[in-house]
Amino acid sequence: MEKQQKKTFSLLLILVMTFGLFTLSNANVSNAAKIIWVKENIANNNGTLTRERVQDVKASPAPGTVAPGIAVTLSTETPDATVYYTTDGTTPTESTTKYTGPITIKKAVQIKAIAVKMGLEKSEIASFHFTIKKDVISIHDIQGEGHYSPYEGQNVKNIVGIVNFVADNNNFYMQELTPDKNDKTAEGILVYKKPHGVKVGDVVKVSGQVKEWVLEGYEDKLKTDLPVTEINASDIQVTASNQKLPAPVVIGKDRIPPAEVIDNDSFSVFDPEEDGIDFYESLEGMLIQIENAKIVAPQKYGEIVVIPGTMETNTKAGGLHISENDFNPERIAIDINDKSFVAKMGDRFEGSVKGVISYSYSNFKVLSKREELPKLVQGSNERETTTIIPTRKKLTIASYNIENFSAQTDDAKVIRLAEAIVKNMKQPDIIGLVEVQDNDGPTDSGTTDASKSAAVLITKIKSLGGNEYIFTDIAPEDKADGGEPGGNIRVGFLYNPDRVTLMKGTKGTATQAVGFQNNKLTLTPGRIEPTNPAFHSSRKPLAAQFKFNGKDVIVVANHFNSKGGDDPLFGKVQPPVFYSEEQRIKMANVVNSFVKDIQSKKKNANIVLLGDFNDFEFSNTLLTLRGKELINMIEKVPAKERYTYNHEGNAQVLDHIFVSNNMAANTQVNILHINSGFMEQHGRASDHDPVLIQTLVK
Repeated sequence: MEKQQKKTFSLLLILVMTFGLFTLSNANVSNAAKIIWVKENIANNNGTLTRERVQDVKASPAPGTVAPGIAVTLSTETPDATVYYTTDGTTPTESTTKYTGPITIKKAVQIKAIAVKMGLEKSEIASFHFTIKKDVISIHDIQGEGHYSPYEGQNVKNIVGIVNFVADNNNFYMQELTPDKNDKTAEGILVYKKPHGVKVGDVVKVSGQVKEWVLEGYEDKLKTDLPVTEINASDIQVTASNQKLPAPVVIGKDRIPPAEVIDNDSFSVFDPEEDGIDFYESLEGMLIQIENAKIVAPQKYGEIVVIPGTMETNTKAGGLHISENDFNPERIAIDINDKSFVAKMGDRFEGSVKGVISYSYSNFKVLSKREELPKLVQGSNERETTTIIPTRKKLTIASYNIENFSAQTDDAKVIRLAEAIVKNMKQPDIIGLVEVQDNDGPTDSGTTDASKSAAVLITKIKSLGGNEYIFTDIAPEDKADGGEPGGNIRVGFLYNPDRVTLMKGTKGTATQAVGFQNNKLTLTPGRIEPTNPAFHSSRKPLAAQFKFNGKDVIVVANHFNSKGGDDPLFGKVQPPVFYSEEQRIKMANVVNSFVKDIQSKKKNANIVLLGDFNDFEFSNTLLTLRGKELINMIEKVPAKERYTYNHEGNAQVLDHIFVSNNMAANTQVNILHINSGFMEQHGRASDHDPVLIQTLVK
């Protein structure tokens, strides 16, 4: 059979090549096109035929600087193909303008074009930048109205500007001395030369090549991050020194940043008044000023995230929580490159923060100097103590991500965690712990046991006058659950044996799946479908059955896969794609099915799901997990207090506690803000806040 298939395929290949060459030989096309056509129609390695693709569109004259009024023609070498194009930077389709004749260039423009022919694959998108030849080119001409320079790749000469910020010996920013009246074109630009030898206040003439350069960023920055327009300088001439800098643009007064929309048009329209991503691009390289800035997150990596003093925060502590349609585009980080600066959510500056707008690590930044910051005013935000009062008749359960905790954790952090459990959390009966590492932490020794890690925390809690908790978990297979390499991260439970009892039974292994039969779990504790592909390279949910005041409660600790690999909010892909969500939704389906199975066998079973789900209360992940069987208690928390984590100034909920419907009416919830809005100097012990519930078990 195999020989016959190969023989048949060979005959088909000969026919395709012969017919294709015959057709092309009678068409008015070049030999190059014939060769390409044949290459695209010859069988590929697995023995299937590929369909012909229309040849890419070409432009004449070639893109670059042209005289005003020049006529640009578009063409493709594929006969009888139709060309469609756009001139506003949007993606061309068969619904956009059909090419019927030369396009007259009157101003700087980006033409994008595709070629289409029935029965063939459409061409790749071709992009052509044209700029109008001018006697004098200014910085705003180079920046243009958009995220990419119309002069990209071209050499420019004697571009005049004043140095407004020196980043290092190789990079500085300069700003136009005679700005235009167009708010869409930035008046500043980055200049690279090694070394440059200039200082702030120098007036310079710069010659070199215009580039769109991606600055510092994460590993996949070329895929995710927007570039910064720069001149890769071949020559710099200083024509004057100690000159007065341009007046800064006052953010929140001269220009108001959008407070809800990051981007709503996939970059098709450059609209700084509507899109936050366009707003900051329109100020790239320029001096700006933020008056009486409000600090909405603790300092991290030498950056302080703020909003103008004239704009409103939306959390009780003075931060910005997210909602389904608002990820707070008004916030921006002040990059002072000093990790020792102490500031928390709710603090503010008294006076003006000044700096230059740049971009790195997937975000716009204000480059500034610590010594130039105005006075810091401490806010009233303080670490909280839970409002839940322990009682004999009610069960208290907490979820706490303790951030890569192991027996190797420094004693200061151990003390802060233990103090929080004893004093701030008032010693919950059951604590679902997230991010517990094996005994030697990140050391990749092959060990997976975490008993010593747990013992360190238990001992410290007791030494501070707390209960003597017991820890239970199931060690993962070595390096199978993701997290810090070598750490063998997992979830587990601390429980107070004076208050609750862990059901007697067989403890599961890393690969055994727990079930529910005869009103009890088949393993205790046991992992939920640990070999299911949904949990590949991530933490497996851990179920345990406890008895409190004679009543059974099944508690499931979770730690879903992280958001690593997602597109950033201010990245080059708009709208951003959240690739990681697909796996979390699969996880949610598995866990929800586990709940359904229990309820099918015991209708009013008391079920609690807790942990770090790495997603928001309004996300598809959490809606899938909740289903019709559960209530997410986080949704009962007032919006002004609804956050457990802070990412780049966005206060958000990643840690949740769900209860089965039959428990909801008798359950109260409290998010304890002791970490996410603070630095270690304030007592922070983790990057997550704990969540607590108290319930009357029936």
